[in-house]
Amino acid sequence: MARQKKSRKVGKIGVAKTSSNVRKPTEKRVKKHLGKPAGSRNSAALTDSQGPKKVVKDPRHGSKKPVSLIVETSEQKTVPKKIKYFSPTQELAAIEQDPRLATLLNKLEKDKKISREDQQYVDQTLARHKVLCDLLGISNDDENHQETSEQEIDVFSQFESIDINDFKD
Repeated sequence: MARQKKSRKVGKIGVAKTSSNVRKPTEKRVKKHLGKPAGSRNSAALTDSQGPKKVVKDPRHGSKKPVSLIVETSEQKTVPKKIKYFSPTQELAAIEQDPRLATLLNKLEKDKKISREDQQYVDQTLARHKVLCDLLGISNDDENHQETSEQEIDVFSQFESIDINDFKD
């Protein structure tokens, strides 16, 4: 015969439950819901993509527009920094080597239109170039250059045509 282990459970001792004391399995009590249901992270994403998106308002009050900490005026934006030169020759060399001025002058030679800002830049730099050339005594006139070369040719021809006997006593 098989042996039975001792158990602490006691058989039916006491009053039998009546039908009025027993809850029916269909009448479960309503539990309080604490927190979000399981898988709420994934299900929230699905519900957002299915329906119209709601704009989530920021609970903080006030403007969200970024504020610049430095006051900028229109003059500060348009005026570039001027470079200070030690001598007029350095400034003249910088103007002659300016790539922007060179490209704009090439466009003007080819009769292409340039913007007002570019035209103003060309006018200002050419005016400054003329002032620097006058300061340094440099002339850009081709006519003056041709006249001086003709005068030099005349001087050489006079020198060659001089008779030495005229200077002897």
